Amino acid sequence: MNLDPFPKPFTCKEKPDIKYPCPWLYKVIGTDEDTLRKAIETILGKEDLLITKSHTSSGGKYCSLNVELVVEDEKSRLRNYNNLKNHAAVKVVL
Repeated sequence: MNLDPFPKPFTCKEKPDIKYPCPWLYKVIGTDEDTLRKAIETILGKEDLLITKSHTSSGGKYCSLNVELVVEDEKSRLRNYNNLKNHAAVKVVL
């Protein structure tokens, strides 16, 4: 029986087996929907990309957008993630 009051978080020891190319979804969170859309289009381009509104916080301070596209390989998937994450208009990328 584990009596540890603070159990260690679950960690995945194996890398997931992702078959590329494949559809991918990023959830991008920021404070202004229009600015966020422009940032996404600047980073990822406008073609072969679907941006849909996901949620707005109850206070209206944050909004999230779903970004769907096909990623060709792990390198491009991670590059997209990092480029989105590092943009000034983006608060969080999931």
